[in-house]
Amino acid sequence: MPNPKALFCPTCRKVVLATDPDFPFCSDRCRILDLGKWASGGYVISSPVHDPDLLDELEGLQHRGQSSTNEDGDR
Repeated sequence: MPNPKALFCPTCRKVVLATDPDFPFCSDRCRILDLGKWASGGYVISSPVHDPDLLDELEGLQHRGQSSTNEDGDR
């Protein structure tokens, strides 16, 4: 039987085995702290979007969102 894969918890850097119930985190606390960083904007995806079709779609959604409010910001 091969040894289970081990990684470091992304939050506290403690060693975690792939068989642990909270993998890849060492605990539910570290999982929630990580989620909080994503929710608060602490983590960002830094690479720009290069897919022209996706960029067009995102720009279209942005323009539609702006046009659905009047000058006072009311819908």
